[in-house]
Amino acid sequence: MKQSRPPIVVIMGHVDHGKTTLLDYIRKSNIASKEAGGITQSIGAYEIAHAGKKITFIDTPGHEAFSQMRKRGARVADLAILVVAADDSVKPQTKDALKYIQEEKVPFIVAINKIDKPGADVERVVNDLMQLGVYLEGKGGDVSWHAISAKTGEGVNELLDLVLLASELEDIHCVGKDTASGVVISVRMDPKRGTLASVIVKDGILKQGSMVATHSAQGKVRILEDFAGKAAKELSPSAPATIIGFEQAPQIGELFCAHKDEATLREALTALEKTAAAAPRAASAFAKEKQLPVFLKADEAGSLEVLVEVTQRLAQKLPLAIAKASIGPINESDVKDAESMNAIVVGFRVKTDRAAENMALSRKINMLISPIIYELEKQMREYAEKFSTKEFRTIEILGVFGAAKGKERVVGGKVALGPIKNKEAFEIWQEMKLIGNGRIINLQSQRKDVAEAPTGVEVGMLVESEDPIRVGNRLVFS
Repeated sequence: MKQSRPPIVVIMGHVDHGKTTLLDYIRKSNIASKEAGGITQSIGAYEIAHAGKKITFIDTPGHEAFSQMRKRGARVADLAILVVAADDSVKPQTKDALKYIQEEKVPFIVAINKIDKPGADVERVVNDLMQLGVYLEGKGGDVSWHAISAKTGEGVNELLDLVLLASELEDIHCVGKDTASGVVISVRMDPKRGTLASVIVKDGILKQGSMVATHSAQGKVRILEDFAGKAAKELSPSAPATIIGFEQAPQIGELFCAHKDEATLREALTALEKTAAAAPRAASAFAKEKQLPVFLKADEAGSLEVLVEVTQRLAQKLPLAIAKASIGPINESDVKDAESMNAIVVGFRVKTDRAAENMALSRKINMLISPIIYELEKQMREYAEKFSTKEFRTIEILGVFGAAKGKERVVGGKVALGPIKNKEAFEIWQEMKLIGNGRIINLQSQRKDVAEAPTGVEVGMLVESEDPIRVGNRLVFS
């Protein structure tokens, strides 16, 4: 029998247009200030009450790297709020979000935000949206909208009224069956608690103790928590939940089902597999000659997917190859794996064990780690460009003469890309690894002291470095 359920609403839009600040105001909390770099980098789901009725919100990232996560957010949602800043108007991720909303046929409301800011121009936003075929109510169309300030709260209550009105018009309901089902929206590993799967219940009552399965993982709901992290015995349709008890990590975006009876669960799972889309592969390992292998680590499956997407995009123009990808903190085993693959470790929103840090330092395994995706992307690009030497001045080491005297040694090489200047600092690269640094004390060409050496000439150098330099190494100058 059909019964109504609270709407599940996804908030979408361009980076820094105020999506998290809007949700922050609605929840009367302070999420936005806690986000690394001021942007949201994982999917969160939250339940609120307005006018005596519940609404579940999904907060999706706005940075361009998160297009797949935004798409997943649209799939699980009943309604969408497209946030557009009044002082900035339509931007690339606004168009991207609108594309997914329209592809998934999700009813949506427009929130024109930041009307409190100098330079706010609501009419400009209205006209720019018209250029995308979005015609607002009162402006020649039928798309509901409201001008708001997520910072001051102006217009937010009216926006929520529109959400409840739209949910009534869309007849959002469930059938109330015994088997609970929904969507996995996030997966992360906790060293103490195991696999934590964040889900949205779409139908049925999710109960602690039930058997649970997706088409790639199964287990038992040992611990059930609501969106606030409080223990729960059961949760109703549209509720966000955290399930602890999966034996393997499910894929984000998968449908799940749960039931106390294993036979019934197996039947539900069979039906589920017929309708569930194939789960996206986390990464593909490949190797090409003269490419830089990278070992990707992230705190959760959604973050890993983003990191894979960023790396694959960089690999279209730079010599990068994904050697391995996994979730969880960086440990000694990861460093050993990276060493065996001659890879660098790239970590997104992850912690690193002290033992792993020490091992990486002693074995000269390079690690690029950041909680902010666009900073990590920049680090990878710069590292790969130095590895490829297309943009950097370089000397190929052809000879090492005599024993080192303290930090000083005499080496010779050919300038692959110059000019190289006397007294300059350099990095030492061994194939695909950055293994040290130093500086030139004296530069010679044809046995004469020179101030600089151009591309193509052979040079001799007295250099200072704490790290060994060997034939075949490259000295890279910024």
